[in-house]
This record gives sequence, structure tokens and C-alpha cells, in this order.
Amino acid sequence: MARRGLLLILTSPSGAGKSTLARRLMAWDPSLSFSVSATTRAPRPGEVDGREYHFKTREAFENMVKSGEMLEHAEVFGNFYGSPRAPVEAAMAVGLDTLFDVDWQGGQQIRNSALGRDVVSVFVLPPSIAELESRLRGRAQDSDAVIGERMEKSLSEISHWAECDYVLVNRDIDRAFADLATIVQAERMKRDRQPDLAGLVRNLNTEFSAR
Repeated sequence: MARRGLLLILTSPSGAGKSTLARRLMAWDPSLSFSVSATTRAPRPGEVDGREYHFKTREAFENMVKSGEMLEHAEVFGNFYGSPRAPVEAAMAVGLDTLFDVDWQGGQQIRNSALGRDVVSVFVLPPSIAELESRLRGRAQDSDAVIGERMEKSLSEISHWAECDYVLVNRDIDRAFADLATIVQAERMKRDRQPDLAGLVRNLNTEFSAR
């Protein structure tokens, strides 16, 4: 039976584990379509344009926003990030689920968009602030100044936890992933995401009448 695709949004303060959970989810179900964000920040070592991000100049990014090509966008630490609209709509058109790794602002913009009825949002919390900082430092990707900015921003980001449909506390990445997979499976089975159910029930009733 046909099933409407859902837009699965993972959001969290930086370092809480949403990117790791997103990668695991994609490995668990390769049919998931990942929304590769566009950004104006410079690529980090090993990052490839079109894989981790679509790397754009500031002018090109702003032109995409003006022409309505972004489903959501925000400025974070002096750089723009956003989700191109076209790939998401193409996935939805063939019933594929789309996974977003965005901040709370992006999640709210997607929920408030024309595609908002198909949004399922999950907020990922760290077990403690000390653990959050430890994870950021363990990535060895950012300077002390950038880590300080991310930690300072975490308080504001965490305050938006109640705006999501589900909340996971990432004490253990394996447990958190198992819970996330359960959420996806349950959401896919919701009655209103299976538009062919009414037709099936009509057929069942017809079969009963013919007995």
C-alpha cells in the first residue's frame, strides 16, 4: 500500500549526538532520503561538496532564499545554513521519508511550512552539560573559542526541547538509536500516514457482503 512520506527532524545542541544518530538511521534504512544542507561556511578537512553539505557563497545562498528555494534557513555562528526545497519535494512525491539534521530554528520553519503536516520532530538532549562539553572537545574539530560559543548557545537551544514531538536523552548512543528507530517505525504505521487503508477496508467489507 502507498504511504505518505514523513519529514523526520532531528535537533539538539551541538555535541548531543544528533549527527551520529542520523548516520546510524541512514545505515539502518537506506531508503531514507537525507536532506543535505547548504551552507556558507568553509569545508572542513575531508568534507565533500554535495555529501556533507552543499557549500555556497554568501551571494548564492541569499539568492536561493530570495527565490524560495530554501525550505528553511538560519544564520549560526556567522554562517548561513539551510535545506534546499527541491530534493525534499521530489522525495515526498514518490513516498520517501526525508531526514533532517537541523537546529531548532530550522525545525520550526519546516513545521510551519506547507509540508508541516508530515513533520515528526525529535529533540536529542545530553545527559549533562559536562558530558556535552566533553563530546565537543572530543571531536577535535573546533577551537576553544568556537567550543565556548557552542556551549554558550546550548542553553538557548535546550530551552526549545518541549517544542518537539519526542525527546531522547542520549546517555548511551546504542540505546538512543534503538529508541529513535522505534519512533520511526511507529510513526510510519499511523493511520493517517496510510491513505490506502480506507480502500482496503472497503474491499474487505465488499468481500464480507459477497459471502
